[in-house]
Amino acid sequence: MSTSWQDPKAVSLMLDDCETWAVVGLSGDPGKTAYEIAQLLQSRGKRIVPIHPSAPTVLGEQGYATLADVPFPVDVVDVFRRSESAGEFADQAVAIGARGVWFQLGVVDEDAFSRTTEAGLAMVMDTCPAIEWRRRG
Repeated sequence: MSTSWQDPKAVSLMLDDCETWAVVGLSGDPGKTAYEIAQLLQSRGKRIVPIHPSAPTVLGEQGYATLADVPFPVDVVDVFRRSESAGEFADQAVAIGARGVWFQLGVVDEDAFSRTTEAGLAMVMDTCPAIEWRRRG
């Protein structure tokens, strides 16, 4: 595993300085990890934006079918998709001017990491905000 995938500066930027998190794959199913993490993000003062093809309202926030549909700036694109389909959301994050991309635990796409960081965005892969906040104590 490349430690650059979990650069502490990138993690800190997103956890400390970014407020609006688009959560790709977030549905209204409270049994899904994306739902639990979205709740955690809200409890930490973050605004969540559900990104799901059916655009549900989740945890009181209006959902959108795509990142391009979101009518306000997004700081972080948090991706709950399989590795083979996650890269397109990193590319979309670059296109919408996000500040960072977060691929959840088990999600790794080295090519997307290279493209995203070369475009100037912070990016982490294969970890979770809950894990990173716990590491801080």
